Amino acid sequence: MTTRRLALITPVALATLLAAGATWAQSTYKIGELNSYKAQPAFLEPYKKGMELAIDEINAAGGINGKKVELVTRDDNANPGDAVRVAEELVSREKVDVLTGTFLSNTGMAVADFAKQKKVFFLAGEPLTDKLTWQGGNEYTFRLRPGTYMQAAMLVPEAVKLKKKRWALIYPNYEYGQSAVAAFKTLLKAAQPDVEFVAEQAPPLGKVDAGSVVQALADAKPDAIFNVLFAADLSKFVREGNTRGLFKDRTVVSVLTGEPEYLDPLKDETPNGWIVTGYPWQDIQTPEHKAFLQAYQAKFKDYPRLGSVVGYSMIKSAAAGLKKAGGSDTTKMIAAFKGLEVDSPFGKITYRPEDHQSTMGAFVGKTKNDGGKGVMVDYTYFDGAKFQPSAAEIKKSRSAP
Repeated sequence: MTTRRLALITPVALATLLAAGATWAQSTYKIGELNSYKAQPAFLEPYKKGMELAIDEINAAGGINGKKVELVTRDDNANPGDAVRVAEELVSREKVDVLTGTFLSNTGMAVADFAKQKKVFFLAGEPLTDKLTWQGGNEYTFRLRPGTYMQAAMLVPEAVKLKKKRWALIYPNYEYGQSAVAAFKTLLKAAQPDVEFVAEQAPPLGKVDAGSVVQALADAKPDAIFNVLFAADLSKFVREGNTRGLFKDRTVVSVLTGEPEYLDPLKDETPNGWIVTGYPWQDIQTPEHKAFLQAYQAKFKDYPRLGSVVGYSMIKSAAAGLKKAGGSDTTKMIAAFKGLEVDSPFGKITYRPEDHQSTMGAFVGKTKNDGGKGVMVDYTYFDGAKFQPSAAEIKKSRSAP
């Protein structure tokens, strides 16, 4: 039946259909996005909503250079090999104008290398390893979120104030965790030369044996702990740590724990007084954030998570780049993003020419168990521009073999 119907299409009708498809393609910018949706739903479901809100706003305002924006998403299975395969599919088969996304640092690095090899523009929204923009940075890759060095640099002054000498470290044993710990150790040692790192626990991502990890940290008798675990690993660590008294009279400094997607699941197990980076969405009073919060809640009848801000700001950045470049030509997009200014829910951010890293900052505060719900209190927003290496340091890092 299908073959017979196809045979009845006249050459003129076929030409009309093809022309219509070509016209649609010419009147639309396709943003290709890949991510670990099945593996990291807590962050990436709100992130996808943030992207959808940005697409709606852009198209409602007339699109970009008169063209509407279409989002094409794929799951990378949290695997670098699959991420490259999916990136190839988006570029070759879907003919996307811009490549964006990734969550895990190892998948982000794989797609960044793909972008370099294929000479494709790539905007990474979430991967946090410093190698993405610094040691392993390339001409085709830009990054939105503050990386591990920047977040460690925001936390270290608070760690120094504690005046603790013996530190233990717990992190997922892959690119992000290794990068975060390396930055924290370097910066803390520089600020407090007498510091000692008495224990390191590096379980595989998603496979923490919380009991043995907590016991090993307790046996080392640290004065304080630097934690880099997130998602289910974090919940298991907190539960076991509470049960065994690991956090009693012991300060924890923790990357990401103040983000609602990781703080919310802790509920009445939320520890008090951890020093964290995060997102206190309900208390931010800036005009930019109020507008974002109102639009997000109106569309989704839910509150935003940090993933929502990342997805939204990433699409707004891609749109601003396309508008400034006057199209999706890779060379012009790279030139447009160098120094590009974008309005975000956290205020105006800039993509630095020297390393392609945006100046998006982060909130630093403390965790609080507020009637069985985890919240972030006593917070301050730190401008990312103030926590980045100098242009000279970047040049040296990016040119190193």
